[in-house]
Amino acid sequence: MTQWEESSTARVLPPARPRKLAKVPFVELADGRLQGVVSSGSDVERVYVSAIAAGDYAFACGTNNNRPCGGARGSFCNHILALLGEAVLQYGGERVARYLRVDTGEQEPTAQQLGAAMRAARPPAADGKAVRPQVFSRFLRHLAYLELAPSNAPLPELHWFPPTRAVA
Repeated sequence: MTQWEESSTARVLPPARPRKLAKVPFVELADGRLQGVVSSGSDVERVYVSAIAAGDYAFACGTNNNRPCGGARGSFCNHILALLGEAVLQYGGERVARYLRVDTGEQEPTAQQLGAAMRAARPPAADGKAVRPQVFSRFLRHLAYLELAPSNAPLPELHWFPPTRAVA
């Protein structure tokens, strides 16, 4: 066993490339979809919660207070495309393609290639009312950690497993 397998901490993968957080402050591959929060281009107090499901690429986009996105009518809106672009920066194109089950035939596909391949499949619009509260809640939880003072002490809510060591 390696040292990280014996500890009670999780390994964190560094981003594929640095990214700016102003436009897309939160992006994750979780719950069988690419999901995140995208800032509005017109109102600094509005954010959009966007998601693309793995497999069928069903997409949802709307504001944090459950108003649907006006641009996501029948196809991916600019918020979803921005989310996809930031996901490729954060995780790398190959990992995003593998998670969403997109076959682009490329080794390291770009966000544009992934978007084109998914749009070609004519993905359905998903009901975002179930997705938006979950994603926005996760985003707010991550923001709360930014307010904590830097420390090496474990956070109880992130310490899922007891700090036991493997017995040889």
